[in-house]
Amino acid sequence: MAETDPYKILGVAKDVSEKDLRSAYRKLAKKFHPDLNPGDKAAEERFKGISVAYDLLSDAEKRTRFDRGEIDAAGQEKPDRQYWRQQAEAGQGARYRSGSNPFAEEDFGDIFAEFARGQQGGARGRPNQRRRGRDESYSLQVSFLDAVRGATNRLTLPDGRTLDVRIPTATTEGQVLRLKGQGGAGINGGDRGDALIEIHVQPHTHITRDGNDLSLDLPVTLSEAVLGGKVTVPTPGGPVAMNIPAGSDTGRRMRLRGKGVPAHGSQEAGDLYVTLKIVLGEIDDKLAEFLRANPPTTQVDPRAALLAET
Repeated sequence: MAETDPYKILGVAKDVSEKDLRSAYRKLAKKFHPDLNPGDKAAEERFKGISVAYDLLSDAEKRTRFDRGEIDAAGQEKPDRQYWRQQAEAGQGARYRSGSNPFAEEDFGDIFAEFARGQQGGARGRPNQRRRGRDESYSLQVSFLDAVRGATNRLTLPDGRTLDVRIPTATTEGQVLRLKGQGGAGINGGDRGDALIEIHVQPHTHITRDGNDLSLDLPVTLSEAVLGGKVTVPTPGGPVAMNIPAGSDTGRRMRLRGKGVPAHGSQEAGDLYVTLKIVLGEIDDKLAEFLRANPPTTQVDPRAALLAET
């Protein structure tokens, strides 16, 4: 029988912090995501269960209600007698603790009947009242460049449906997108609720982001650093040519204006900061022979400043 406890599904304790909860979810989601396990039905089912569990526990209100036993692992109400008795205890305080039960057995029957009427359409006399469906929360992992440039990603929901989610330019980690009419079904012909999509941005191997500016470590050869010249630099808008001055050191920082996060709304395009990293690669025998035969006339200790501070 499949595990239903959201804490056990995500492998976390009940007192898990929001940060550790998100970390556990990301690790499992990456492992079992359908795109990374094509044709694996078991992985797909695990991914659905992981998504449902995280959707519940990442919502503070839902998590609290689940812990109190008011809703089940799917987020549905649990109108059992234990819940109502707990509410009676909380509401009646000392009177209940003193041994005088404020709710007799028949009182619970009345409560359940009233609850059932509310579930079916509200107050008496309005059994066919139209009610809007509930909003439903989901999580979507997107690549770094999709978040920077904007894109459309497909999200697979726990019930098997798919949603094409438009990722706006300059989307940030944790941003929530609202898709109107893609949530829970309405009651008695009511409108559907909305889908709330929380975005999680995967880190890039070489590029980092600070607001609208991007930073990139660019590998260059020894020849390019010594002699200078044009090199190709990847940017969100495509590769561009950049001129490296002759005699450039590792760590030299250069700016490409307007080549960071693209312009969006009232925001201008950010800049791309390129830091040079000299990569020797395989040393040519002729280069090694030349260096041995022609030692530099000016001796520079590249570690002098470092040693002076230690």
